[in-house]
Amino acid sequence: MTPNNLLKKITDAGLVGRGGGSYPTAQKWSAVKQALLGKKQGYIIVNGAEGEPAVKKDGYILDHHVEEVINGVYLADQFLGTQKIKKIYFFLNHDYHRLYASKIKTILATKKYSLLKNKWEFVIKPNNLTYISGEETALLNLIEGHKIQPRLKPPFPTSHGLHGRPTLINNVETFYNISLVSKDKYREERFYTLAGEVKHRGVFKLPADLTIEEVLRRTNNYPTYKFFVQIGGEMSGEVLNAEQLDQRIDGAGLVMVYDYRWTNKQKLLKYWLKFYHNQSCGQCTICREGTYRLWQLINQPRFDETLFWEIIEGLEESSFCGLGFSVPIPIKSYFENILKN
Repeated sequence: MTPNNLLKKITDAGLVGRGGGSYPTAQKWSAVKQALLGKKQGYIIVNGAEGEPAVKKDGYILDHHVEEVINGVYLADQFLGTQKIKKIYFFLNHDYHRLYASKIKTILATKKYSLLKNKWEFVIKPNNLTYISGEETALLNLIEGHKIQPRLKPPFPTSHGLHGRPTLINNVETFYNISLVSKDKYREERFYTLAGEVKHRGVFKLPADLTIEEVLRRTNNYPTYKFFVQIGGEMSGEVLNAEQLDQRIDGAGLVMVYDYRWTNKQKLLKYWLKFYHNQSCGQCTICREGTYRLWQLINQPRFDETLFWEIIEGLEESSFCGLGFSVPIPIKSYFENILKN
């Protein structure tokens, strides 16, 4: 398959990244290839650390479809020019590395992937590493041995990534989809993680355009009790009530179901705010101080609501990276869609 043929298939399939950002895959691949015309070499990074709590799709893919993932990386290497790719880094959390590294090495040892094997390196995420390490520019700093915090964009990793070179960074599911596209087997599906108070927890592969309600019903998980959901991710996802299930699921594909009757509303709010307070890398003032103050406020018997929402607004408008921008998403939607109803 020629690079132009593959790019056309990716474009026609409408592939987007599955790490949470949903950026058009063809656009990213084209940008890296164009940037490599003026540079000697670049890099490929496979992001499989799955830092969003409760999301399990990457682990499922590595368990059931790891060869397709590797084939997707192989196609990226060929598309960008194998002589142009100096190294391929596979970023995994500790558990995924323990479970799947041996299987990956076995596949890389086969004749087809011998060129990949020579430049393949695992990067293992320590258990105590922050949530932000999954952000693509923070991941670049991790690999380079710098402080793990996001970089200012632009420039983007597609042109100035690892060691200042063009770098392609995609999620495990994206590389899996690339492999399917190349074989004309992609059916506009994605992986959903069903979690929380459901009968059938786990990962399900279903059409990518389903609504929340359709996903719940197709997986036999639609509750018979009063409930609400969080979609996308357990920390960064929007919170919706049972009357708002007619929208698609973006982000990392999570559907978390909460039993309205038995969920401690205050504890859930504290759970989110404690997480963000602990996980802020401290680079920007509004996130470092804002998440700390929110955590302080919510633990007071009576807190200054005006100050609380001023901080939320500040995070929404002024945060340096996605972590700070994410804080208002569950908090605002939780108050608006659940606590006020």
